[in-house]
Amino acid sequence: MEIDQIKTFLAVATFGGFHRAAEGLRISQPAVSARIKALEESLGTSLFARSRSGLTLSEAGRILRPYAEELLRTASLASQAVHELKPASAGPLQIAAAHSISVYFLPDFLKRFQRVYPKVVISIRAGHSKEVLEMVLNQEADIGLARSLNHPEVETLSLRDDPLLLVGHPKHGPTRARRARLEEVANWPLVFYERGSSDWTLTHGLFRRAGLVPNVALEVDTIETAKRMVDRGLGMAFLPQLAVGQELRSGKLATVKLLDAEPLGRSLDIIHSRHRPLRKEAQAFLHVIKEAVKESSTMRKSTRRSVRRS
Repeated sequence: MEIDQIKTFLAVATFGGFHRAAEGLRISQPAVSARIKALEESLGTSLFARSRSGLTLSEAGRILRPYAEELLRTASLASQAVHELKPASAGPLQIAAAHSISVYFLPDFLKRFQRVYPKVVISIRAGHSKEVLEMVLNQEADIGLARSLNHPEVETLSLRDDPLLLVGHPKHGPTRARRARLEEVANWPLVFYERGSSDWTLTHGLFRRAGLVPNVALEVDTIETAKRMVDRGLGMAFLPQLAVGQELRSGKLATVKLLDAEPLGRSLDIIHSRHRPLRKEAQAFLHVIKEAVKESSTMRKSTRRSVRRS
Protein backbone atom coordinates (compact mmCIF):
# COMPACT_ATOMS: atom_id res chain seq x y z
CA MET A 1 0.00 0.00 0.00
CA GLU A 2 1.66 3.22 -1.21
CA ILE A 3 0.80 6.89 -0.67
CA ASP A 4 0.18 7.45 -4.40
CA GLN A 5 -2.23 4.51 -4.43
CA ILE A 6 -4.11 5.94 -1.44
CA LYS A 7 -4.28 9.39 -3.09
CA THR A 8 -5.64 7.82 -6.26
CA PHE A 9 -8.19 5.72 -4.39
CA LEU A 10 -9.53 8.86 -2.67
CA ALA A 11 -9.58 10.75 -5.97
CA VAL A 12 -11.69 8.06 -7.65
CA ALA A 13 -13.98 7.92 -4.60
CA THR A 14 -14.36 11.73 -4.59
CA PHE A 15 -14.89 12.24 -8.32
CA GLY A 16 -16.84 9.03 -8.95
CA GLY A 17 -14.80 7.86 -11.93
CA PHE A 18 -11.33 7.11 -13.29
CA HIS A 19 -11.39 9.80 -15.98
CA ARG A 20 -12.27 12.70 -13.65
CA ALA A 21 -9.83 11.38 -11.03
CA ALA A 22 -7.06 11.41 -13.66
CA GLU A 23 -7.91 15.03 -14.52
CA GLY A 24 -7.93 16.01 -10.85
CA LEU A 25 -4.59 14.32 -10.15
CA ARG A 26 -3.13 15.48 -13.47
CA ILE A 27 -2.01 12.00 -14.48
CA SER A 28 -3.14 9.65 -17.25
CA GLN A 29 -6.20 7.45 -16.88
CA PRO A 30 -4.09 4.26 -17.39
CA ALA A 31 -1.94 5.40 -14.44
CA VAL A 32 -5.09 5.72 -12.29
CA SER A 33 -6.24 2.24 -13.36
CA ALA A 34 -2.81 0.75 -12.62
CA ARG A 35 -2.65 2.27 -9.13
CA ILE A 36 -6.15 1.11 -8.21
CA LYS A 37 -5.44 -2.38 -9.56
CA ALA A 38 -2.19 -2.61 -7.54
CA LEU A 39 -3.98 -1.42 -4.39
CA GLU A 40 -6.81 -3.92 -4.84
CA GLU A 41 -4.30 -6.73 -5.41
CA SER A 42 -2.40 -5.82 -2.25
CA LEU A 43 -5.66 -5.90 -0.26
CA GLY A 44 -7.09 -8.92 -2.04
CA THR A 45 -10.47 -7.32 -2.75
CA SER A 46 -12.29 -4.92 -5.07
CA LEU A 47 -12.70 -1.38 -3.81
CA PHE A 48 -15.23 -0.17 -6.39
CA ALA A 49 -18.43 -1.49 -7.96
CA ARG A 50 -20.30 -0.36 -11.03
CA SER A 51 -24.01 0.43 -10.89
CA ARG A 52 -26.56 2.30 -12.99
CA SER A 53 -25.55 5.52 -11.28
CA GLY A 54 -21.86 4.95 -12.09
CA LEU A 55 -18.83 3.92 -10.07
CA THR A 56 -19.45 3.48 -6.34
CA LEU A 57 -17.42 2.24 -3.40
CA SER A 58 -17.71 -1.44 -2.52
CA GLU A 59 -18.14 -2.44 1.12
CA ALA A 60 -14.35 -2.82 1.37
CA GLY A 61 -13.91 0.63 -0.20
CA ARG A 62 -16.28 2.23 2.29
CA ILE A 63 -14.32 0.66 5.16
CA LEU A 64 -10.98 1.77 3.70
CA ARG A 65 -11.94 5.39 3.01
CA PRO A 66 -11.69 6.90 6.53
CA TYR A 67 -8.39 5.08 7.12
CA ALA A 68 -7.07 6.35 3.78
CA GLU A 69 -8.01 9.93 4.68
CA GLU A 70 -6.31 9.57 8.07
CA LEU A 71 -3.18 8.14 6.39
CA LEU A 72 -2.85 11.20 4.16
CA ARG A 73 -3.43 13.54 7.11
CA THR A 74 -0.70 11.74 9.08
CA ALA A 75 1.72 11.93 6.15
CA SER A 76 1.02 15.65 5.84
CA LEU A 77 1.64 16.21 9.57
CA ALA A 78 4.91 14.27 9.38
CA SER A 79 6.09 16.42 6.49
CA GLN A 80 5.00 19.54 8.37
CA ALA A 81 6.95 18.56 11.50
CA VAL A 82 10.18 18.13 9.52
CA HIS A 83 9.58 21.33 7.54
CA GLU A 84 9.29 23.36 10.75
CA LEU A 85 12.95 22.64 11.52
CA LYS A 86 13.95 24.74 8.49
CA PRO A 87 14.35 28.55 8.61
CA ALA A 88 11.24 30.54 7.69
CA SER A 89 10.99 31.28 3.98
CA ALA A 90 10.93 34.83 2.66
CA GLY A 91 8.19 36.40 0.60
CA PRO A 92 4.58 37.38 1.30
CA LEU A 93 1.95 34.94 2.47
CA GLN A 94 -0.02 34.09 -0.68
CA ILE A 95 -3.80 33.87 -0.21
CA ALA A 96 -6.23 32.95 -2.99
CA ALA A 97 -9.88 33.78 -2.32
CA ALA A 98 -13.20 33.68 -4.11
CA HIS A 99 -14.33 37.17 -5.16
CA SER A 100 -17.15 37.50 -2.62
CA ILE A 101 -14.96 36.18 0.21
CA SER A 102 -12.33 38.81 -0.66
CA VAL A 103 -14.97 41.54 -0.45
CA TYR A 104 -17.21 40.47 2.43
CA PHE A 105 -15.10 38.26 4.70
CA LEU A 106 -11.39 38.97 4.41
CA PRO A 107 -11.20 42.70 5.26
CA ASP A 108 -12.48 42.35 8.84
CA PHE A 109 -10.52 39.18 9.38
CA LEU A 110 -7.25 40.63 8.05
CA LYS A 111 -7.61 43.61 10.36
CA ARG A 112 -7.71 41.15 13.26
CA PHE A 113 -4.83 39.06 11.87
CA GLN A 114 -2.53 42.03 11.36
CA ARG A 115 -3.09 43.24 14.92
CA VAL A 116 -1.55 39.95 16.07
CA TYR A 117 1.03 39.54 13.26
CA PRO A 118 1.84 43.08 12.06
CA LYS A 119 5.04 42.04 10.25
CA VAL A 120 3.45 39.40 8.00
CA VAL A 121 3.07 40.69 4.44
CA ILE A 122 0.04 39.22 2.64
CA SER A 123 -0.68 39.00 -1.07
CA ILE A 124 -4.29 38.27 -2.08
CA ARG A 125 -5.44 36.99 -5.47
CA ALA A 126 -9.15 36.72 -6.24
CA GLY A 127 -10.92 34.32 -8.58
CA HIS A 128 -13.77 31.84 -8.86
CA SER A 129 -13.65 28.85 -6.50
CA LYS A 130 -12.22 26.59 -9.23
CA GLU A 131 -9.51 29.16 -9.91
CA VAL A 132 -8.71 29.29 -6.20
CA LEU A 133 -8.27 25.51 -6.21
CA GLU A 134 -5.97 25.73 -9.25
CA MET A 135 -3.83 28.38 -7.56
CA VAL A 136 -3.37 26.16 -4.50
CA LEU A 137 -2.61 23.07 -6.62
CA ASN A 138 -0.12 25.04 -8.77
CA GLN A 139 1.69 26.36 -5.67
CA GLU A 140 0.68 29.92 -6.52
CA ALA A 141 -1.08 30.25 -3.15
CA ASP A 142 -0.30 28.92 0.31
CA ILE A 143 -3.95 28.96 1.36
CA GLY A 144 -7.25 29.18 -0.50
CA LEU A 145 -10.65 30.44 0.61
CA ALA A 146 -13.52 29.20 -1.52
CA ARG A 147 -16.91 27.48 -1.37
CA SER A 148 -17.78 23.80 -1.05
CA LEU A 149 -14.45 22.50 -2.35
CA ASN A 150 -13.33 18.89 -2.06
CA HIS A 151 -10.28 17.53 -3.85
CA PRO A 152 -7.98 14.64 -2.89
CA GLU A 153 -4.90 16.86 -3.22
CA VAL A 154 -6.02 19.43 -0.62
CA GLU A 155 -7.03 19.50 3.02
CA THR A 156 -10.44 21.15 3.36
CA LEU A 157 -11.79 22.77 6.51
CA SER A 158 -15.37 24.08 6.40
CA LEU A 159 -15.50 27.31 8.36
CA ARG A 160 -19.22 28.14 8.20
CA ASP A 161 -22.37 27.73 6.13
CA ASP A 162 -22.93 30.34 3.43
CA PRO A 163 -26.18 29.50 1.58
CA LEU A 164 -27.59 31.41 -1.37
CA LEU A 165 -30.69 33.34 -0.31
CA LEU A 166 -33.41 34.69 -2.59
CA VAL A 167 -33.53 38.40 -1.73
CA GLY A 168 -35.31 41.51 -2.94
CA HIS A 169 -36.27 45.02 -1.95
CA PRO A 170 -38.72 44.81 0.99
CA LYS A 171 -41.13 47.38 -0.48
CA HIS A 172 -40.95 46.66 -4.18
CA GLY A 173 -42.13 43.68 -6.19
CA PRO A 174 -43.00 40.23 -4.91
CA THR A 175 -40.69 40.28 -1.86
CA ARG A 176 -43.63 41.29 0.37
CA ALA A 177 -45.06 37.77 0.03
CA ARG A 178 -41.99 36.35 1.82
CA ARG A 179 -42.93 32.84 0.56
CA ALA A 180 -43.26 31.53 -2.98
CA ARG A 181 -43.10 28.47 -5.19
CA LEU A 182 -40.23 28.10 -7.61
CA GLU A 183 -42.60 28.32 -10.60
CA GLU A 184 -43.67 31.78 -9.40
CA VAL A 185 -40.07 32.86 -8.85
CA ALA A 186 -39.15 31.79 -12.39
CA ASN A 187 -41.53 34.47 -13.72
CA TRP A 188 -40.17 37.26 -11.54
CA PRO A 189 -37.43 39.57 -12.90
CA LEU A 190 -34.18 38.00 -11.70
CA VAL A 191 -30.63 39.31 -11.51
CA PHE A 192 -27.88 36.78 -12.27
CA TYR A 193 -24.17 37.44 -11.83
CA GLU A 194 -20.67 36.04 -12.49
CA ARG A 195 -21.56 33.77 -15.41
CA GLY A 196 -19.76 30.45 -15.01
CA SER A 197 -19.19 30.82 -11.25
CA SER A 198 -20.43 28.25 -8.72
CA ASP A 199 -23.23 30.66 -7.69
CA TRP A 200 -24.37 31.05 -11.30
CA THR A 201 -24.26 27.27 -11.85
CA LEU A 202 -26.16 26.50 -8.64
CA THR A 203 -28.89 29.03 -9.40
CA HIS A 204 -29.38 27.90 -12.99
CA GLY A 205 -29.35 24.28 -11.84
CA LEU A 206 -32.18 24.95 -9.39
CA PHE A 207 -34.50 26.00 -12.25
CA ARG A 208 -33.18 23.45 -14.74
CA ARG A 209 -33.90 20.50 -12.43
CA ALA A 210 -37.49 21.74 -12.08
CA GLY A 211 -37.87 22.10 -15.86
CA LEU A 212 -38.20 25.89 -15.60
CA VAL A 213 -36.61 28.76 -17.50
CA PRO A 214 -35.86 31.75 -15.25
CA ASN A 215 -36.79 35.28 -16.31
CA VAL A 216 -33.31 36.82 -16.28
CA ALA A 217 -33.91 40.57 -16.37
CA LEU A 218 -30.26 41.48 -15.78
CA GLU A 219 -26.95 39.65 -15.87
CA VAL A 220 -24.05 41.47 -14.22
CA ASP A 221 -20.40 40.84 -13.48
CA THR A 222 -20.20 40.89 -9.65
CA ILE A 223 -22.21 40.12 -6.53
CA GLU A 224 -21.93 43.74 -5.39
CA THR A 225 -23.41 44.97 -8.68
CA ALA A 226 -26.25 42.43 -8.38
CA LYS A 227 -26.92 43.56 -4.82
CA ARG A 228 -27.15 47.20 -5.91
CA MET A 229 -29.61 46.29 -8.66
CA VAL A 230 -31.77 44.45 -6.12
CA ASP A 231 -31.54 47.38 -3.72
CA ARG A 232 -32.88 49.65 -6.49
CA GLY A 233 -35.87 47.35 -6.98
CA LEU A 234 -34.77 46.13 -10.42
CA GLY A 235 -35.21 42.45 -9.63
CA MET A 236 -34.65 39.57 -7.23
CA ALA A 237 -31.40 37.63 -6.86
CA PHE A 238 -29.97 34.56 -5.19
CA LEU A 239 -27.12 36.11 -3.19
CA PRO A 240 -24.67 34.66 -0.64
CA GLN A 241 -25.70 35.12 2.98
CA LEU A 242 -22.20 36.45 3.61
CA ALA A 243 -22.83 39.30 1.17
CA VAL A 244 -26.26 40.40 2.40
CA GLY A 245 -26.19 39.77 6.15
CA GLN A 246 -25.88 43.45 7.05
CA GLU A 247 -28.68 44.51 4.66
CA LEU A 248 -31.01 41.80 5.98
CA ARG A 249 -30.38 42.83 9.58
CA SER A 250 -31.03 46.49 8.80
CA GLY A 251 -34.16 45.74 6.75
CA LYS A 252 -32.77 47.18 3.50
CA LEU A 253 -33.30 43.78 1.85
CA ALA A 254 -35.67 40.91 2.60
CA THR A 255 -35.63 37.18 1.87
CA VAL A 256 -38.24 35.03 0.17
CA LYS A 257 -38.50 31.41 1.31
CA LEU A 258 -38.99 28.79 -1.41
CA LEU A 259 -41.83 26.42 -0.52
CA ASP A 260 -41.03 23.63 -2.96
CA ALA A 261 -37.25 23.66 -3.44
CA GLU A 262 -34.27 22.70 -1.33
CA PRO A 263 -32.13 25.59 -0.07
CA LEU A 264 -28.98 26.21 -2.10
CA GLY A 265 -26.56 25.09 0.59
CA ARG A 266 -22.84 25.80 0.44
CA SER A 267 -19.98 26.14 2.87
CA LEU A 268 -17.15 28.63 3.20
CA ASP A 269 -14.02 26.46 3.06
CA ILE A 270 -10.34 27.01 3.67
CA ILE A 271 -7.96 24.75 1.74
CA HIS A 272 -4.24 24.02 1.53
CA SER A 273 -2.10 21.39 -0.14
CA ARG A 274 -1.88 17.99 1.51
CA HIS A 275 1.68 17.54 0.25
CA ARG A 276 3.30 20.95 0.63
CA PRO A 277 4.13 21.84 4.26
CA LEU A 278 2.59 25.07 5.52
CA ARG A 279 4.86 27.99 6.33
CA LYS A 280 4.67 29.32 9.88
CA GLU A 281 2.87 32.42 8.60
CA ALA A 282 0.23 30.21 6.96
CA GLN A 283 -0.18 28.18 10.15
CA ALA A 284 -0.71 31.41 12.08
CA PHE A 285 -3.28 32.52 9.49
CA LEU A 286 -5.16 29.22 9.87
CA HIS A 287 -5.16 29.47 13.66
CA VAL A 288 -6.47 33.05 13.74
CA ILE A 289 -9.15 32.44 11.12
CA LYS A 290 -10.46 29.36 12.98
CA GLU A 291 -10.68 31.34 16.22
CA ALA A 292 -12.41 34.26 14.50
CA VAL A 293 -15.03 32.05 12.87
CA LYS A 294 -15.59 30.17 16.14
CA GLU A 295 -16.22 33.43 18.00
CA SER A 296 -18.50 34.72 15.23
CA SER A 297 -20.53 31.49 15.32
CA THR A 298 -20.94 31.76 19.10
CA MET A 299 -22.15 35.36 18.75
CA ARG A 300 -24.67 34.44 16.03
CA LYS A 301 -26.10 31.63 18.17
CA SER A 302 -26.36 33.97 21.16
CA THR A 303 -28.15 36.57 19.03
CA ARG A 304 -30.65 34.00 17.70
CA ARG A 305 -31.42 32.83 21.25
CA SER A 306 -31.99 36.44 22.36
CA VAL A 307 -34.32 37.07 19.43
CA ARG A 308 -36.34 33.92 20.18
CA ARG A 309 -36.68 34.87 23.87
CA SER A 310 -37.84 38.39 23.01
